[in-house]
Amino acid sequence: MQKIDLDGAHDLAINSLVFMSQDSELFSRFLALTGITADQIRTAAQEPGFLAGVLQFYLAHEPTLMRYCTETETDPALFQQALRLLPGGRQDAY
Repeated sequence: MQKIDLDGAHDLAINSLVFMSQDSELFSRFLALTGITADQIRTAAQEPGFLAGVLQFYLAHEPTLMRYCTETETDPALFQQALRLLPGGRQDAY
């Protein structure tokens, strides 16, 4: 199984965000679920927890996760690992 570090977790989340932004339907769904607007993305991306939220979006919808992973040749298990590393993603802290 592949391992991911904090830099890799950031890269995965950012690449996932770019991927979703290239699909208007997927991006619209993300914006609707998060309550932010497209013009707020840059600002929101600087907030702790935003990148974890991007990964949670993918993890919450397996077809979207698998589409990303297939098209980018990414191991789906990396999403859960990356989520644990990012601010706001540590589920065991609750």
